[in-house]
Amino acid sequence: MDKDLLQEKFAHILDTEILSEISKIGIFKTFKQNDIIIDVNQPLEYIPLILSGDIKILREDQNGNELLIYFLEAGETCAMSLTCCLGTPKSKIRAVAEKDSSLIMVPVENMKNWFHNNVSWREFILQSYQIRFDEMLNTIDNIAFMKMDERLYNYLKSKAMLNGSENINIKHQDIAEDLHTSRVVISRVLKQLENENKIKLSRSKIEIL
Repeated sequence: MDKDLLQEKFAHILDTEILSEISKIGIFKTFKQNDIIIDVNQPLEYIPLILSGDIKILREDQNGNELLIYFLEAGETCAMSLTCCLGTPKSKIRAVAEKDSSLIMVPVENMKNWFHNNVSWREFILQSYQIRFDEMLNTIDNIAFMKMDERLYNYLKSKAMLNGSENINIKHQDIAEDLHTSRVVISRVLKQLENENKIKLSRSKIEIL
C-alpha cells in the first residue's frame, strides 16, 4: 500500500530508478492528527516525502509562540527541512500533522547524492524550493501588508482547499495559534467575516460561502 502511494504521488516527477531506491531505503511512517513529525532543534537525519494527509510547518519564537509558515500536501516535501539538512544538523522548524498522515523518510546522505546524480530528483528539489519560497513570501506579505480579516480569510480558504471541502472543522484557539494572535481577536474577526457574508459560523465549524 505504501509503495503504491509512493508511485501514485511521485511518479509524475521522479523516475523509476529513484522511486525504486526510495522504496528500498526509505522508512514508512504514519502520524495521527496533531503529532509532531519534526521538532525545533531536532537532529535532522531524514527528510519527509508526504504520501497522504496534510502537514503544517511552523516557526517558534524565543517565547515559544508559533507562527504558521505554510501547509504541505501529499506529493510534496518540506523545503525548510531540506535547507536545514544542507546547512545545519538541527531543525529550525516544527512539522505537525494537520490530519492523519503517512510519510516516507529518506536519509539525508541519499538526498545529497541524488541531487548531483539524478535529474528528476534535482528538478523535484528545486521545484519544491521554488514553491515553498513563494509561499513564504506570501506569508511575509500577509503579516506585513494585510489586515487581520484578509489574513484570516486567506487562511480559511487555504484550509478549505486542503480539505477539499467548504466546511472547516476547527476551534478558534487553533486558528489563533496558527496566525500568532489571540482567540478573542479571531472570534471578533470571524464574526466580521460572517457579517460580510464571506463565511457562516456554527459550533466548531466554519463554512466558506
